[in-house]
Amino acid sequence: MNNQIHNLYHKSNKAEKLIIGLMSGTSMDGLDIALCAFKGSGDQTKIRLLNFKTADYTALFRKQVKSIFSKRDVDLEMVCLMNEQIALTHALLINEAIAEWGFKNEDVDFIASHGQTIYHAPKLLHKQEGLPNGTLQIGDGDHIAVNTGIITLSDFRQKHIAAGGEGAPLAVYGDYLIFSKRGEDRIMLNIGGIANFTYLPSDVDPKKVFSTDIAPGNTLMDQYVQKHFDGIYYDKDAAIAKSGRVNHKLLNALLEHDFFEASFPKTTGPELFNLSYLEQAQIETQTESISREDIMATLCHFSAKGIAMAVQRTIGAHSQAKIFISGGGMHNLLLLELLHAALPNVQFETTDQLAINPDAKEAVLFALLANETLTGSIVDFGDREGVPSLSMGKISLPK
Repeated sequence: MNNQIHNLYHKSNKAEKLIIGLMSGTSMDGLDIALCAFKGSGDQTKIRLLNFKTADYTALFRKQVKSIFSKRDVDLEMVCLMNEQIALTHALLINEAIAEWGFKNEDVDFIASHGQTIYHAPKLLHKQEGLPNGTLQIGDGDHIAVNTGIITLSDFRQKHIAAGGEGAPLAVYGDYLIFSKRGEDRIMLNIGGIANFTYLPSDVDPKKVFSTDIAPGNTLMDQYVQKHFDGIYYDKDAAIAKSGRVNHKLLNALLEHDFFEASFPKTTGPELFNLSYLEQAQIETQTESISREDIMATLCHFSAKGIAMAVQRTIGAHSQAKIFISGGGMHNLLLLELLHAALPNVQFETTDQLAINPDAKEAVLFALLANETLTGSIVDFGDREGVPSLSMGKISLPK
């Protein structure tokens, strides 16, 4: 047996595995790095989050990624080069984090790398007859494996599409295994660039579980701030949005898209919800001259309304379900205030209450996907479009 294959086999069979999960989302503020200890698999999985950090990106690196992000026309040479550059940058940040935490690289068994999404194109959005769902994450797994010396699993979303899904969201697999609770309806709400949730029914039947994108989360607010307010990347504490007033004509126009009526599960991204989408709504409603503060207030209401509509559609207006929030949007105080007002019967918590740092949750979930690919058995989510029952992740060996 090849030594590298033997090493893969040996590490996969350890009683406890150390796996680093990585996540870099649409905000591109940095790389989430979560060092997790795993015992077991499937519904017997036991996870300990040992360390977590968000490693900052440099301004130059962020600019390079944004030059090819979520655009139909880009420099193909830059896409090619950034596939390697992202991986090399991530490998460097991983090596630094491991040393900072007092570990050695050989202590870590596996890396689970989400990569960096640069374009997401489900059929619902691209509408090109005869062409399939598509998505592209770059940050080559081989480069990460070679430059850290750690077996790396990456490119998770392609298997999901190959099996009939849309490539997103993937949280359904980890959320079901970690967070389901018999006797309690739960919604695991992640508010990142795009807001998505996983519905976990109280009877813990996997055939009823689904994950879906539901609305813009932070992406439009972040894009608008970065364009119109010098030197800041997001609206800290919703200070700008709180100083403005919602424009209901503009809000209603923003909500008039067939995405919001499409059935669950579904997926979207900044390819749809971007500044061009906002500008078109302003033209339609003749609101081009309203203040920037009013636009930010309206965008915050837009995110809250989209999220609330999806929750109500799933659990009903009077459900006693619990919502566990994670992602950057949980720090937006106005957004949370609006969600509480729209969903008065729902109890809100963060995943801290479930022993997972909410900022680390997505990185932890990709580490779990790797653990399931290495040692798990496939959970049967039923024969449903958009929720294929499968394992995911391509394996890259260090040598």
